[in-house]
Amino acid sequence: MIEKISKKIGFTPTEIKVILFLVCIFIVGYFYKEYFIEEVETEYVEYDYSEQDSLFNYFSSTNPEEREDLTLKKNLEIKREVLELSERDFDTKEKLPPLVEKSININIAGIEELVRLPGIGEKTAIKIIALRNIRGKFANLKELKDVKGIGEVKFNKIKKFLYIE
Repeated sequence: MIEKISKKIGFTPTEIKVILFLVCIFIVGYFYKEYFIEEVETEYVEYDYSEQDSLFNYFSSTNPEEREDLTLKKNLEIKREVLELSERDFDTKEKLPPLVEKSININIAGIEELVRLPGIGEKTAIKIIALRNIRGKFANLKELKDVKGIGEVKFNKIKKFLYIE
C-alpha cells in the first residue's frame, strides 16, 4: 500500500512513513489537548495609567523649548542624586599651582604633596610614606624605586620635583 502511494505522489517509502508518523503525532496531540488538558483562565489585571497620561498631557501641552529645559533640569537633578553630588559649583575648585623643580622634600612630604607628582596616586603615596617610616628617612632619591609601583620610567618623571634634606 505504501509503495502504491509513493509511486502516485512521488515520495520514497521512507518519506511516506515519516509523513504518516508526523500526521499521527499531530492527531494524537490535538486530541490530547482537547480532551485531557483543562484550560486555565487568566485573571484580568487592571493598571492605572493616570500618572503616565498626566505626564504625556503635560509634555504635549508645553512648547518644545520649555520641555527640553525641564528635561535637562530633571536629568541634572537625577545625576546629582545618583552621584550624590553637592550643590556647590565645581568650576570654582582651587587649582593647585604647577610643581616646580626641587619643590617637594621627600622626607617630610605628606600624601597631599606626593599625590601632586605625575603618576603618583594616593596608594603609591601611602606606600612611599610607609617605606619612609620603616627606613627613617630616605638617604637617596633612588630608594624610591624600592616602592612597589615606581619603576625606572615613573622615577625619571618625578625625580626632578623631589629633593632630600
